[in-house]
Amino acid sequence: MKYVTITGGVLSGIGKGITAASIGASLQNQGLTVDVLKIDPYLNVDAGTMNPNQHGEVFVTEDGYEADLDLGHYERFLGKNMTRWNNVTAGQIYSNVIAKERKGEYLGATVQMIPHVTAEIKERISKLKGDVAIIEIGGTVGDIESEIFLEAIREFSMENGRNENFVFVHVTYIPYLKVTNEFKTKPTQQSIQILRRAGISPDVIVLRTEKKISHHTIKKVALFGGVKEESVFGLEDAPNVYSIPQKIHTLGMDKLIMEKFGINGKNEFNWEYPVPNKDAKIAMVGKYLATDDAYKSVLESVILCGYKKPEMIDSESLEGLQNDELESKLQGYAGFIIPGGFGSRGIEGMIRAIKYAREHDVPLLGLCLGMQLMIIEYARNVENLKGANSTEFDPDTPYPVIDLMEHQKKVLKLGGTMRLGAEEIKVSKWSNLYNIYKRETISERHRHRYEANLRDFRDMFRLKEEEPSDRLNVSALSNFVEAVELPNKKFYLGVQFHPEYASKVSSPHPIFMKFLEKSFENKGKN
Repeated sequence: MKYVTITGGVLSGIGKGITAASIGASLQNQGLTVDVLKIDPYLNVDAGTMNPNQHGEVFVTEDGYEADLDLGHYERFLGKNMTRWNNVTAGQIYSNVIAKERKGEYLGATVQMIPHVTAEIKERISKLKGDVAIIEIGGTVGDIESEIFLEAIREFSMENGRNENFVFVHVTYIPYLKVTNEFKTKPTQQSIQILRRAGISPDVIVLRTEKKISHHTIKKVALFGGVKEESVFGLEDAPNVYSIPQKIHTLGMDKLIMEKFGINGKNEFNWEYPVPNKDAKIAMVGKYLATDDAYKSVLESVILCGYKKPEMIDSESLEGLQNDELESKLQGYAGFIIPGGFGSRGIEGMIRAIKYAREHDVPLLGLCLGMQLMIIEYARNVENLKGANSTEFDPDTPYPVIDLMEHQKKVLKLGGTMRLGAEEIKVSKWSNLYNIYKRETISERHRHRYEANLRDFRDMFRLKEEEPSDRLNVSALSNFVEAVELPNKKFYLGVQFHPEYASKVSSPHPIFMKFLEKSFENKGKN
């Protein structure tokens, strides 16, 4: 088996995940089977309890694992589903080592970072399958928490044919100094030196920049990096990240990697990617706005349909507005997305946006929490259940139309205990949802603790299969309410699941496609 290991230098967030996914997509396009492992050096067991404003979205795999958002990049670029085995954290490694020590599996040995922790890391790496494995190490070289993973990779490469079976790709940032009108390579030189001190010399160096880099800079990095000039690649910011696999192929990076592996690729390269050239004039009303990464899969789902990114509205900013001010702020949009989330902050602003969309017949898509808020808004303003709410936000609400799932009431810890992963769902044939999927049984991914309270508020919903009504229709069911609709609207759909996780370059999710089509039709009418 062949291994491409991606490390990062200078600073985080420069696009190691996109680079790893793009290299994987390029090699896959050449006919190779590709597996992926994202290594996260943090001590969390998984990403499930991490704040989206700080760390970005939590990506959920079909098998119910809460992962770093890079697994979303891998799924979208490679067109294949990831599992819990495609991500490992330091928390998992240390937990496993301690559990083995408590069971006596080390036979009384003094448990140490080397060889016991490195052995645990190598065991996870050895589970990868396919022609080529892409291994991305999170963070940057020089981080204390990353050192043991670099050592484990070094050991693994020496044990499994470093020269013929491994390619180390170092992704680093080259800042541009306007004052002197030059790219500065010193931070990259230092990050390569740190990598060498860990016993790893890069085979390929990828230079991330804001604009096209000069040949002089590439030549300088090659000299100090100890590689040939043809092994240094400049990847400047691109308006469309889905063009990167094509860029990697055009530059010859995939060819270079395959030559190092002694692999012959195909003579042709076919990479088709979406160009977001349509503007449906939609807004996403959310609460995690510190970074675009907080709603990464939702934003990418829109782009993968060929539409421009939604505008972001801070839901808290809507809460104190007078009705005429709210009208003025929202009236220019042709569609609204209400995304998922947790906690009471900003909830009332989302509900106000939902009410506006329902009353003005503006296409509306609610995702997970978004669906729950659509039910709360309907209960308050159509069914006149004043004070209706979720027990997540108001435990003493007189009308708990959203309540904690029964099996969650006995859960004492937060991490990994929600309803997670893909489950089968039955769709009503009369529904808009059925028109989207064209089938009665679907499978979608979940991540929630609360549900629509059918036990106490069944009369509020339309559940019959024969035909829709002008009431709030339940259009999909499992053991829980999975979707609600108002059929007399242009597009009014809330889903308890997360369709955004299933969007891929080759197959954008049909729910987003239909919502965007309806919003595009509505553009200019509102």
